[in-house]
Amino acid sequence: MPVRALIFDFDGLILDTEVPIYEAWRENYAAHGHDLPLELYVGCVGSDFHRFDPKLHLESLTGEAIDWNQWDEARERRALEIVNSLVDPMPGVTDRLREAREMGLPCAVASSSPRSWVEPHLERIGLSEHFVLTRCIDDVSRPKPSPELFLAAAEGLGVEPGDALVFEDSLNGLLAAQAAGMRCVSVPNRVTAGLDLSGAALKIASLTERTLAEILDAVKR
Repeated sequence: MPVRALIFDFDGLILDTEVPIYEAWRENYAAHGHDLPLELYVGCVGSDFHRFDPKLHLESLTGEAIDWNQWDEARERRALEIVNSLVDPMPGVTDRLREAREMGLPCAVASSSPRSWVEPHLERIGLSEHFVLTRCIDDVSRPKPSPELFLAAAEGLGVEPGDALVFEDSLNGLLAAQAAGMRCVSVPNRVTAGLDLSGAALKIASLTERTLAEILDAVKR
């Protein structure tokens, strides 16, 4: 089945935002005398706090209710400072997007993050022009692993779900793609590298590993 469109996750796939966000959470935990193991935190990567809620977990460790207004503001400010210092996309992203344009394959972003987070960063790192549309949590009722985001992106691109190829870094993203009936290329980052992403049509360590033509050839079915 030929691929007629590409759908990209944003956080940790296009821009290396996952590490700064995780480190900001770890600072919150450290301030309360606890650590946040990566193997726990990855449960919420690419989704919301349904599978793992770091706030509830820290409160269970401390045995106290925490006033999160102050901590949320400081954590989000710290993460944003680091993310705003990132000027380059993840390795290989720009090259694969240029190849998609040359092949006439339309591209979209589908992210569990809000549009107010995704689109300014796409503009800042110079990638907005490569995407026909973005679909964010603002556009659907449920985040990944629900398939809603990917199905909304495919509809906007005017393709059937089975004709779209998804690029994801997280297990929640992979599960969402599978639920949508889409093939998925898993590209784990430093936060998600320990996850079992074996259900993907293709798993690569980096988008520099293969050209888009090689990726498309590998996921044929």
